[in-house]
Amino acid sequence: MWEFCLSSTKMEVARFIYQSLKGEAEELNLVLTCFEQFDTFNIVVACPEEDKGRLCIILERYIIKIVCSFFKENFLDQNLHLPTHEKISQTAFKKALINFDKETDFYIISKNLELKKNLHIESFYNFKLSALREKWKELVTLANDNSDYLIGDDAFFDLLKFLIDNLEVSESEITIFEKENGFKVLAKENVEVNSDSLSKEGLISTLIELSPKKINLYCEEETPLVSFLSKIFDDRINVNYNKTMEKIENFPH
Repeated sequence: MWEFCLSSTKMEVARFIYQSLKGEAEELNLVLTCFEQFDTFNIVVACPEEDKGRLCIILERYIIKIVCSFFKENFLDQNLHLPTHEKISQTAFKKALINFDKETDFYIISKNLELKKNLHIESFYNFKLSALREKWKELVTLANDNSDYLIGDDAFFDLLKFLIDNLEVSESEITIFEKENGFKVLAKENVEVNSDSLSKEGLISTLIELSPKKINLYCEEETPLVSFLSKIFDDRINVNYNKTMEKIENFPH
């Protein structure tokens, strides 16, 4: 058996790692456990030697996702200083920055990542990824230096739209249905992107992360959120009013 231990001082990071690996456990015949020691959460995973290569690919993918989501968001929260706009605008802007040029982020992380017997994620981030933080710092500095210019809504939305237009496309087409308690997002062949209904901010974050070529939105009426999505996604979004999931026949509810 090949064994690997991934450690973090952050509970949300450890929970994400454990739940993600738990979803892979049956297919890869993984042995998975976790324990806390000296304020550090440890996730230990083991697999047959012949499955080591596949498990390393999976571990690398999740480590990259952790750095590019948890750590990058924390970096932006600490260093980004922008004029105050409404909550959904702030959510969209930060999410766009998190996903901007993520291909280069992935490359830098992957180049510095070695999976031997163990990895402490905070130590890896602090000591091996200085080049990544410098890259993020340049992006944040550019935004902060132009904060006075971004006070106006027009300038703010121009920059936000520029960021979104230059994100890597992860889905060719998605469909959104408005429900009483939130939003349901479906990818091709009606595969659910989210099992639970999304809030407005959750929907915006999901759309920016997926950056689809085409968005089909079904809703009852025009709302500030619909207007906001139409503004930032422009001709990529097709809005269908007076239609919800429950009103469309032969559609999986």
